[in-house]
Amino acid sequence: MAFLPVEQAPARINRSELAVPGSNSRFLEKAAQSDADVVFLDLEDAVAPDDKERARKLVIDAINDLDWGRKTVSVRINATDTHYMYRDVVDLMEKTGERLDLIMLPKVDVPEDVYALDMMCTQIETAMGRKKRVGFELIIETARGLMNIDAIAGASKRNESLHFGVADFAASMKMRTTQIGGPHPDYVVLSNADDAGNRETYWGDMWHYAIVRIVVAARSHGLRPIDGPFGDFSDPDGYRAQANRAGVLGCEGKWAIHPSQVALGNELFSPSEGEVTKAKRILEAMVVAQKEGRGAVALDGKLIDLASIRQAEVLIATVEKLKAL
Repeated sequence: MAFLPVEQAPARINRSELAVPGSNSRFLEKAAQSDADVVFLDLEDAVAPDDKERARKLVIDAINDLDWGRKTVSVRINATDTHYMYRDVVDLMEKTGERLDLIMLPKVDVPEDVYALDMMCTQIETAMGRKKRVGFELIIETARGLMNIDAIAGASKRNESLHFGVADFAASMKMRTTQIGGPHPDYVVLSNADDAGNRETYWGDMWHYAIVRIVVAARSHGLRPIDGPFGDFSDPDGYRAQANRAGVLGCEGKWAIHPSQVALGNELFSPSEGEVTKAKRILEAMVVAQKEGRGAVALDGKLIDLASIRQAEVLIATVEKLKAL
């Protein structure tokens, strides 16, 4: 372990993150009543150019007037290369109260994008006397953004999470796909032929590298890695598969682009009863081992050591956070 520990972002439960078009007041009201851990009110891709100003006002009114319970409330502003971004930031920071938790910045390409947003937020917070510092969610959705991800992740003390914007990333990479997440029928390899000439087809995960890269950068800077959207909301099994693989790789949650995906995200990124039981047994076994002067012990025929303790402690800490909801 390094002498300088990784400074962790503020702890938040982030299993499901519901995307809500900022131009639809009915959807905003339903989002406030949902079971999502985090809700991001969208001023970017879900809002047509001619509707940007009206959506901004609806979002500000929703933040101020609706009961969001214990949810984390975020707003996805427009990107730094648009003329909408500055007004998004100014109006949000000047016209909302302390209920705004996060600002989500899309299409982050370079750390200077984060610096610009930080500068604006800091100046407005100081001028307005805001008591709570707004945090940042950053979407990595271009080849350039993924290349610069380490500098981006460390660009501001406000940074809390990194998200994978799979659709725009595919476009940036000129990948041969038009779907939002999920597998592709052409991304396969064939086994060697058996004696009868038969060959097996094995599917690959075309998003594996990007997800792992985001997780590594996030964890290196104490941020939450969050998997992005799965476009086919009529396919819960597909969502489940993508979420499970993201969770195995270290993601803490996944977007829900439809209310039906919220319950799935909450379920899949919550520790199972079996995992909790095993974690408790690991901690109990290691207490006994340490009393006996041993640094490792066997449990169910498998070696557990100090690394096992750290894994178990992380899982139990997550359970305790969920109990507090």
